[in-house]
Amino acid sequence: MPASLSETLIVMPAYNEAASVGEVVTEVLNHLPGVGCLVVDDGSTDDTAATARQAGAAVAQLPFNLGVGGAMRLGFKYALSNGYRNVVQVDADGQHDPADVVKLLAGLDAADIVLGARFAGEGDYAAAGPRRWAMVVLARVLSRTAKVKLTDTTSGFRASGPRAVRLFARHYPAEYLGDTIESLVIAARAGCVVAQVPVSMRPRAAGVPSHNPIKAAVFLARVGMAVMFAFIRPNIPLREGIGERP
Repeated sequence: MPASLSETLIVMPAYNEAASVGEVVTEVLNHLPGVGCLVVDDGSTDDTAATARQAGAAVAQLPFNLGVGGAMRLGFKYALSNGYRNVVQVDADGQHDPADVVKLLAGLDAADIVLGARFAGEGDYAAAGPRRWAMVVLARVLSRTAKVKLTDTTSGFRASGPRAVRLFARHYPAEYLGDTIESLVIAARAGCVVAQVPVSMRPRAAGVPSHNPIKAAVFLARVGMAVMFAFIRPNIPLREGIGERP
């Protein structure tokens, strides 16, 4: 069954994104009529929550900063409790184009998780140095785990179908990089089908990127630890699993 917008929740983790979140919410609601939109204010100290609410989003506020994984786990629980079949993660900084959400949802016809891949032939997004090396290694390792060629396993622009939503509402990892690397390992080992579609990335609507050579080297080291922890985590028992694809 094709994924519909009325059954889809856009989950937008946001930490001190008051300068951009309102415009992103407005764009999502204008481009995707009928979709639900939840902004998870991840312990912001600015007006992120008020700005998102004024733009028309539902808002959940965490008492302190948990990171993207913690915010997304809340989003999956909200989706399950409110009858949404699909969840699409969208950044609050404007880098993800809401027009590409339709492509992600179309991919759910044959997959449980669809990644918006920045290195799959569309757009001019580039990464260099240790960050790029880590992405290449991760793509190879996780492609073998998921049994499909993946080129951008750290992408935060992704859609989850009904089976993955049920799985992630209970087992979504909140650790550093858990929302990208470990979540894919958990899903693949639980039997989820993973796919990707090419997307373009846009410049941030506000703020500045956090990458520099030192942070890139730290990222490389932390990626290694994240992969190690992802694979030593026990498999989810089938009785706690996700059921058959609808």
